[in-house]
Amino acid sequence: MTSDDSPEVETPHESDPPAARLQRMFGAERAKAFIDAVVAIAMTLLILPLMESVTSVSEQGGGAAHWFDVHQWQLITFVISFAVIASFWLNHHHLFARVHSVSTALLWVSCAWLLTIVWMPIATAMTGSMSTNDPLVKIVYIGSMFAASLLMLAQCLVLQANPWLHDVPGPELRRAIAGEITTALLFVVSLAVSLIPAVGLLALFLMMLTGPVYRIFARLLGARPRGSKRARARH
Repeated sequence: MTSDDSPEVETPHESDPPAARLQRMFGAERAKAFIDAVVAIAMTLLILPLMESVTSVSEQGGGAAHWFDVHQWQLITFVISFAVIASFWLNHHHLFARVHSVSTALLWVSCAWLLTIVWMPIATAMTGSMSTNDPLVKIVYIGSMFAASLLMLAQCLVLQANPWLHDVPGPELRRAIAGEITTALLFVVSLAVSLIPAVGLLALFLMMLTGPVYRIFARLLGARPRGSKRARARH
């Protein structure tokens, strides 16, 4: 195709691998714009419960101090979820910067990932307004993050299996895979630890171990972590 934003189906070239000829391929720009829009809407929806709570407190004659006191946990979960979705979007944006075409498989995996992102405002609202001692609340909240990280990993694997869709260097793609494996693993551990009543959602602090765990997986996958001496030498 001559234009990335063309809605027409791209016909794979004769030089493409045989598997590519079996797939319908599309320009990536429209898919990227759609994904960015959905993520932006999901991040915006996170604030709605807080806006409603401000109105409720105001109608009852309460002030700002009372609002912060009563809804502090709701505010904390908003900030956590905003940061998590922003982190997912940054990783997705960085990965897809060199994707020039998308296959039907990649589109469906991307839509499944978007489903987890759109669900996050609901999981956040539940966590901010319901008892955090309820194990199901923890499973829904952290489990949503785990599902999103798994589907980010799935997108990386689809790209690795279909190199004609992108120009992402092999080491960079392997680093992305290592990063998503790390994130998914730490979310699982955080979820398990959060089920201990005395810990709860403080288990999310385990995500601070992302750096060290990522370096382990990056080496296992044969991709030097970004910033290492060998990685800088190759650039």
